[in-house]
Amino acid sequence: MKKTVIAYIHTHWDREWYREFEVFRIRLVRVFDNVLSMLENNKIPSFYFDGQTCALEDYLEIRPEKLDLIKKLISEKKLYIGPFYTLVDEFLTDKNCFEHNLKYGIEYAKNLGCTDFIGYLADTFGHSVNVTKVFKEFGIDKCVVWRGCCDEIHSEFKFNGINTVNLIRGYFMDFFSAPFDIEKKTECIKNNLDKIAEKSGNILLLPIGADHLGVETDIASQIREVNARLNDYQIKLSSPFEYFELVKDRFNEFEWNDELRDNSKTFILQGSYSSRPDIKRYNIQCCHRLPRADKLQKHFNLNYDKLIEYAYKMLLKNQAHDGICGCSTDDVHSENITRYKKILQICETIEDEVKFKLGSGVLGINIGDKPYSGIIEFESCDELIDLQMISKRKGFNNEILQDTQRIPVTEDYTDIYTYLAEVENIRPTELAILNPIDKETDLKVDDNSISNSKISLKVIGNNILINNDIQMELVDYIDNGDSYNEGPVKDDYGVSADIISTKKIMEGNLRCAIKIKTSFFDVIVSLDKNSELLKFYIEWVNEDKNHLIQAKFVLNNDIECTYSEDFNELIKREFDCNYDIRQNLPKERGIEAKSNTAPMQRFVWTNNFGIFTKGITQYEVFKDMISIPLLRATGVISNPHNSSRSTPAGPPLETPDLQMLRKNIAEFYIYNGDIDGYNRNLDKVFSEIIF
Repeated sequence: MKKTVIAYIHTHWDREWYREFEVFRIRLVRVFDNVLSMLENNKIPSFYFDGQTCALEDYLEIRPEKLDLIKKLISEKKLYIGPFYTLVDEFLTDKNCFEHNLKYGIEYAKNLGCTDFIGYLADTFGHSVNVTKVFKEFGIDKCVVWRGCCDEIHSEFKFNGINTVNLIRGYFMDFFSAPFDIEKKTECIKNNLDKIAEKSGNILLLPIGADHLGVETDIASQIREVNARLNDYQIKLSSPFEYFELVKDRFNEFEWNDELRDNSKTFILQGSYSSRPDIKRYNIQCCHRLPRADKLQKHFNLNYDKLIEYAYKMLLKNQAHDGICGCSTDDVHSENITRYKKILQICETIEDEVKFKLGSGVLGINIGDKPYSGIIEFESCDELIDLQMISKRKGFNNEILQDTQRIPVTEDYTDIYTYLAEVENIRPTELAILNPIDKETDLKVDDNSISNSKISLKVIGNNILINNDIQMELVDYIDNGDSYNEGPVKDDYGVSADIISTKKIMEGNLRCAIKIKTSFFDVIVSLDKNSELLKFYIEWVNEDKNHLIQAKFVLNNDIECTYSEDFNELIKREFDCNYDIRQNLPKERGIEAKSNTAPMQRFVWTNNFGIFTKGITQYEVFKDMISIPLLRATGVISNPHNSSRSTPAGPPLETPDLQMLRKNIAEFYIYNGDIDGYNRNLDKVFSEIIF
């Protein structure tokens, strides 16, 4: 008896990747014009539009006259759209953005009449343990995954409580478009169905489509010809929804209650979390400031809901996996940065409008959900006595810029000072006002050290020591990789930076700082009164190609597990700390080397040592060391000779800007203490008080 193969026709639509958005959009119009024609004329029974609505939105901007036809096809269960707005990366997006992604996608889909949704994650680079929690919040009880599934996971399983389909052979089954005769196509399809059958029951799922691929006009007749030649299978064109219904009794046979990041069968492209660090930095800034701006505009009744939605949609377009992962053309990422800047402009202008409404004398407002105490920064055009000033710039007074009855003139261009102030127990929605400065401090600083009652750093010779026993190093490695994966070299142990000099550059009751001049770049280390956090700020011009610079921290014991932030929660990961990728590079094609790197959002902790970062989204474990990448510079989307991934992951297009030969910024904070410091110090790094 032949096994039934439920085949669904789709196209995976990267909005921008190895071509720019407008180039791909014109292709989208051609592809989807044909799809609509085939659906309307019953040449195919249904089409699955990649689980996202943004591509349809892009299409309708060019073909608005097709709206009624699209609604009709959706109502007839021939066209399936949503639930996402864009197909975002799961590890580089926080829970708030993921929720907004589903909110906008489902709203758009429902407005067009779609009511059937699958959490469709066919091409994201591994899968977060927390995504299904958000699916449940939105009433989604089905999921499709691919990358990151280990060999023991079959076609159907429970993934953290949700019925989930594992696309055993991936989503890019495009044999019907291949330049083969029908005999060759049948052979290829049978070989893949045999592999899918090993993990399936009597009913199999077969995606038909690939990246940016149109539908063959004779697809139905080709399937009839293939079916006539298959002895063990019968292909039926349908939708993934029918498949879920037919195999519903199989989902309870196996459960997986963890993240999916195994790369023994599929590439999870883990180097993308250190690719183009400027993109990651902008993303973290926007993920923090946009919800802040939304809270402010709602609290002060500014009526900017549509403006916030506009900004969120720009952010979600940037978070599509080939954008946020940094594996597209230079022009694509240039457009990403423009969008990020526009989002930050919106946030800053809303914050400035609130400052104008609050008036002078108010330092800010706490829009968090718990009281805030600590050191804050604020700007003033006045020279204030007995306060610690940390910087000065030229500009216009915010009151002039925000007053719609005034315009700034040359004479208004003046000095603007940044001061520090200490606030205590500012409750939610409470205003912070300037209090007299407390002269008492626990700060100590000289040319070689900086400390307070909680944490210390000192430089002795060529060593940087944190709390006397944690050593920090800066190490530069060769990287012959690409935007997807690091390309390490066997037995490359890196070049460590030499310390050239150290100097005290700030001394005050509220903050002090030293500059550590190294052979790589200058490192500014600052510390606030009573703070548990050492802040590191590095700004430099990169002049070298194909290399990886890490900040490495040598702890007291081997690292067996870490806790890092994922969807604004902490996730535990276990490591074989003795594993060294440089000694385990693949010799066969089709293999991606296992790595001791992992993604994080803003924080990682191990062995009573924590790192908060602003846009550094990866960490690495080896023996008793934890490292974060300050810069990874390569120059191609996909290097076919990448030492850690023996086959291409994309086109070998040169991307000169990926070498990062320009100004770079790395910013992170060190915390030496137990895991409970995560929430306590997160407020200090990502303050909820607006100034």
